[in-house]
Amino acid sequence: MSSAAPLPSRLVRLTWSGLTEFDVTDSRQRLTLYLTLMDCGQRNDIVRYVNAALLRRDWPRIRRLTARRVIAVWERRPPELAA
Repeated sequence: MSSAAPLPSRLVRLTWSGLTEFDVTDSRQRLTLYLTLMDCGQRNDIVRYVNAALLRRDWPRIRRLTARRVIAVWERRPPELAA
């Protein structure tokens, strides 16, 4: 995850159907992107596209919308995500 990297405005190539481009400045599209990456993203995609500060800010919403097994994995690292 990148905490200081500039935010890309659009992303492509992350899903096989549905939305394939995400505007990360739009909170709904960013949430969709992060949920997709958390569930089936490759490590390189996660490192490249997830902004740590935005993930922490969005975490309460993500936590409510994501499977417990996925949350458990993500809350092991970084520990500040754990509620």
